[in-house]
Amino acid sequence: QVQLVESGGGSVQAGGSLRLSCEVSGYTVSRRCMGWFRQALGKEREGVAAISTGESNTYYADSVTDRFTISQDNANNTTYLQMNSLKPEDTAMYYCAASWGVPCSSTYWWYGASYNSWGQGTQVTVSS
Repeated sequence: QVQLVESGGGSVQAGGSLRLSCEVSGYTVSRRCMGWFRQALGKEREGVAAISTGESNTYYADSVTDRFTISQDNANNTTYLQMNSLKPEDTAMYYCAASWGVPCSSTYWWYGASYNSWGQGTQVTVSS
């Protein structure tokens, strides 16, 4: 059974940093698109960033460009989201997701329905 487990969330002050991790275990496909999504209370889920494993293609939401960096450790089946210069509006539950067997789509990487598997989420809270 495939599992995606997020970690690294927490509470920080504005301007601080956090690094989220998403470890994939179980039956996996080496070629996949890994995405990070977030959902704040009372808001729609939004795509934050995505990366195609084995390729250099990365994608970011405009709201996090130049502040967040997604990366992939293929040897350890772990995807990271380095978050710098955090703002109160970054407060949300963060989820990682996998789309198996395909690279990320430049058109649909942000679309939740493009992904097959999801983690349980990790909470990020940024105080002003």
